[in-house]
Amino acid sequence: DFIINQNKINGVIVNENEEILGDAVILATGHSARDIYEIFRERELAIEAKSFAMGVRIEHPQALIDSIQYHSKTRHENLPASNYSLACQVDNKGVYSFCMCPGGIIIPASTDENELVLNGMSVSKRNSPFANSGLVVEVNVNDWKHLSMHKEFAGLMFQKEMESLAFNSGGGKQIAPAQRITDFVSQKISKNIPKSSYVPGTVSSPLHDILPKDISRRLRKSLIIFNQRMKGYYTEEAQILAVESRTSSPLRIPRDRETLMHIGVSGLFPSGEGAGYAGGIVSAAIDGERCAEQAFNFVIK
Repeated sequence: DFIINQNKINGVIVNENEEILGDAVILATGHSARDIYEIFRERELAIEAKSFAMGVRIEHPQALIDSIQYHSKTRHENLPASNYSLACQVDNKGVYSFCMCPGGIIIPASTDENELVLNGMSVSKRNSPFANSGLVVEVNVNDWKHLSMHKEFAGLMFQKEMESLAFNSGGGKQIAPAQRITDFVSQKISKNIPKSSYVPGTVSSPLHDILPKDISRRLRKSLIIFNQRMKGYYTEEAQILAVESRTSSPLRIPRDRETLMHIGVSGLFPSGEGAGYAGGIVSAAIDGERCAEQAFNFVIK
């Protein structure tokens, strides 16, 4: 919790009752630290909804991506596992690859019970036989109108709704619903699905129906577009797993453009992904550096 007096930060409370005093606090939590958002709601501190992106993890054999990117049937031993970056507009919304992991694995990233969240990672050698990436669609207030009763937290509730749906669709126990991308585009259930790097396991599921229709439609169209840019990307060897839901925070903690302080609490510097000002490791680091400089200037004044 925060220690706030007369709209000025005086420190924080950690481990339930330990006080750490200070004239400046940099709040640099991750975008999955939902308890922080609850503190802002309980204290009636300013917080606002923001757009983000949601979709699936797509997985190909790494050898296939290598053959596409290197224009060769085999990858030379001195070349790294190849990556890719794709983006397009479908029906006035962006669809793009996110956090592409060459020679990587798909991992569970849930933070609460009865939810399924997927992410990806590459180990240092990038020697997994799989290549995976987020494949996501921009979402905004129009996508969660049915949750408008939650006000600025509606986007967060939409996120939770999809994570719960993915969990139940997989049958629980972190098993991921999956579908060959050719069947996804054809809107039919896969009779079987390829082997995956996702250790908890997968189950064939109708993701074309499970995902919100606007997300599903744009993903289907994007796969055809991306195949025009990377011939062979659209193949029955590839599959999608759900759900990739935490590309960035669904909420933003508003701050002054110049001082980077919270608009209602002097000395509080919201920073990085959890505050809604970054969408990855590098952007979060850059934003953190900016906030540290402003906090230093604030204290010495």
